[in-house]
Amino acid sequence: MVDATAAAAPAGTPAPHGHDNYLTAGRGVLSWIFTLDHKRIGVMYLVAILTSFFLGGVFALLLRTELLTPGPTIMSADAYNKMFTLHGAVMIFLFIIPGIPATLGNFVLPLMLGAKDVALPRLNLASFWLWMFGAIFAVASIVMGAVDTGWTFYTPYSTTTGTAVISMTLGAFILGFSSIFTGLNFIVTIHKMRPEGMTWFRMPLFLWGLYSTAIIQVLATPVLGITLLLLVAERTLGVGIFDPALGGDPVLYQHFFWFYSHPAVYIMILPAMAIMSELISVFSHKHIFGYRFIAWSSIAIAVLSFLVWGHHMFTSGQSGLANMVFSALTFSVAIPSAVKVFNWLATMYKGSISLDTPMLYALSFLFLFSIGGLTGLFLGSLATDIHLHDTYFVVAHFHYVMFGGTVIAFLGGLHYWWPKLFGRMYSERWGRIGALLIFVGFNLTFFTQFVMGSHGMPRRYYNYLEQFKPYHQASTWGSYLLGVGFMVVAGYLLHSLFRGAKAPANPWGGATLEWETSSPPPPHNFACEMRAGDPYDLESLRFDPDTGGYVRKDPSSVRLAPAGAR
Repeated sequence: MVDATAAAAPAGTPAPHGHDNYLTAGRGVLSWIFTLDHKRIGVMYLVAILTSFFLGGVFALLLRTELLTPGPTIMSADAYNKMFTLHGAVMIFLFIIPGIPATLGNFVLPLMLGAKDVALPRLNLASFWLWMFGAIFAVASIVMGAVDTGWTFYTPYSTTTGTAVISMTLGAFILGFSSIFTGLNFIVTIHKMRPEGMTWFRMPLFLWGLYSTAIIQVLATPVLGITLLLLVAERTLGVGIFDPALGGDPVLYQHFFWFYSHPAVYIMILPAMAIMSELISVFSHKHIFGYRFIAWSSIAIAVLSFLVWGHHMFTSGQSGLANMVFSALTFSVAIPSAVKVFNWLATMYKGSISLDTPMLYALSFLFLFSIGGLTGLFLGSLATDIHLHDTYFVVAHFHYVMFGGTVIAFLGGLHYWWPKLFGRMYSERWGRIGALLIFVGFNLTFFTQFVMGSHGMPRRYYNYLEQFKPYHQASTWGSYLLGVGFMVVAGYLLHSLFRGAKAPANPWGGATLEWETSSPPPPHNFACEMRAGDPYDLESLRFDPDTGGYVRKDPSSVRLAPAGAR
């Protein structure tokens, strides 16, 4: 139902700022706990996931502080094992996997479709509370003695250690259901709720990324869930599945785990790539180059992601033929990723690039993800992986892809849609300072680890030889700089909520439908029914000095009758 003010306004006129927006439409804690509004659910996810990120970041800084010197620095070897397990599990399962789909995806997807909500709002709310329930199980393991297996929970150690493996794995199992529910919801919403004019190849590329991600979530996550249940069954019932002492096979666990976990890498990175397509087009003020190639490459990555898990086990004793096949397939998945990077660079070519904060993160992504992807080729090659396996080279590669890719893209997307989320603008000056600090701190932290790994420094080690001390010290000081960068980002974003300038409906000049409603949006998103045009037709917009944002030259091109009138 549209409020009276919106109904009286011309079709498509955004609601006045602060009047009946989704943040103020319902009051009290219960209005949030039981909300079916995808925007509120996205915000709740955002708060919860950023809290997880903070917790995982604290663990990371403690790890790097311990590695400042050889031998004991601030914790014992046992505490170190538990700390890096918690860091990995919290960052992977509580932050990076759900990060973009659950927060920005939940908030933006219906708006990009011109819809009032996702197709299954109750399932959406259930997915959030399942995530919270799973997070409680995972975090409870800290007070139950923590876990010292590493985030992969490799057998047979995970079936014999006396730490809280059951609590952590049950938490991951529940989190898996949350991921499946989110993926199902997105698939149904994209299939059934596209507006008039939005054919498959007129969808924003962000939706293509979320759709491809959802396919992986639905098809791959059950494998991990079953694997973790088998692990719990082996620990509690003594059933011989993975433990060789009970007649099991630990390599079987690795196959099951990586059959999910390598596709999960693309659950993390595909939404990040999708954000890049939006940012690079908007801030280059140019139509996206090679739209269909980018769209199809998302589907290609989703398909190929299921075929490459075996490169994690080159040294596990699997057959030489299997190693060669998985090596070749690993190289093949680089092709659609390279297609995306080429098209992004082609979009920027001769574009009028604005170096606003979201674009700085996009440029950081291109640099860092390219390094992460290219170093992955070393690990996909049998000859070099034998030497680099389980060294800090793998740690650096992983973080360049996951942090330099997913986290940087998350920050870019968060800054891009922040005005839409909360109706406030942040300080561009401080935004650029924060982006610079994160970029420099990240490279100082992890590029040195490539050098360490190539020199033979094994990962997950509490102690190390004196020759690696300068590299570890540089990495630790870089992590402190990275932490300062995140504190700066948190500071100016929180400041903007209270003191930031009011945001116009379309501050950046994006042509996708979420910019056709007010900032923040009203409870039902749009005062009129929407019609989709070319999502990258930036020439259809003009800057309006009265509002300080961009407006359609012809509003009737995307706006139909008032909501409920047709």
